[in-house]
Amino acid sequence: MQVDGVLGYLAKITRFDRSAFTPLFIGPHQLGCVNQVWLERLLLSEAALFRRQPAGLVCMVEGDYAAISSQLQAAARRWHEAGWLNGWRNENFTAFLADGTPLFELERAAFRPLGLTSRAVHLNGLTRTPEGEVRMWVGRRSPDKAVDPNRMDNLMGGGIAAGESIELALEREGWEEAGIPADRLELLPQTGLLLAERPVQRGLHREWLHVYDLWLQPSELPCNQDGEVAEHVCLSLREVEELLLAERFMIDAALVATDCMLRLGYWQQHGPAIAAAMAGVCHPLDFAIHAGV
Repeated sequence: MQVDGVLGYLAKITRFDRSAFTPLFIGPHQLGCVNQVWLERLLLSEAALFRRQPAGLVCMVEGDYAAISSQLQAAARRWHEAGWLNGWRNENFTAFLADGTPLFELERAAFRPLGLTSRAVHLNGLTRTPEGEVRMWVGRRSPDKAVDPNRMDNLMGGGIAAGESIELALEREGWEEAGIPADRLELLPQTGLLLAERPVQRGLHREWLHVYDLWLQPSELPCNQDGEVAEHVCLSLREVEELLLAERFMIDAALVATDCMLRLGYWQQHGPAIAAAMAGVCHPLDFAIHAGV
């Protein structure tokens, strides 16, 4: 075990200067944060839509879900045409109010520039050898992926699309990325709730990770269906730790794997130190995820 290295890595991927971001309000609701580059872009190029006020940057959209979605989507297309948005996916995420009410949906590539909070599902694949050793299934992303090619991932991880339930996203992504039948996932209890936050090149990544653990029989082998995963490998927890220290994991997947290993008691007497380092990331399963930014 290399506890000091793990603690250093967790500090690196969970701490950042929040003062570098300006709060973003959609009408009266604070829903995001923008960095200095996007603050200047929006004030200069979208003056009819964004205004600087004492509390932060305010987006002056009005109307119902469809109207707000339409106005912001049109703006996002302008940013894409200007070359400011890469990774356009033609897939929308939903932005929620504090009480959980959906306010609008928007192309997922625009969520990071505005610092909006998205949601994802992650699945830890676990198995036990005949000798009783717990091992973890880890995926290696395709070398053709536009984001984080060849990086290590959980058994499955993927965003929750607009209009999609957490449960449906779990079943869809479980099949697409690992070939897990829906009936193995439909009643699976959630085991973790993590909040991943960090600056990225595009802006601010802020995503709730709904985490599940699936115990696989030795005869059950993951099989990617959509070409996004190059291979799945079954590793000892020590090997997973080594990949964490080598920074081979995607960061969200690293947080999910760390949380799982913590729950499995991998770090033994050092568990409280790891748990303290993860305290700002891990939340109770009943936490009101839309209550604050």
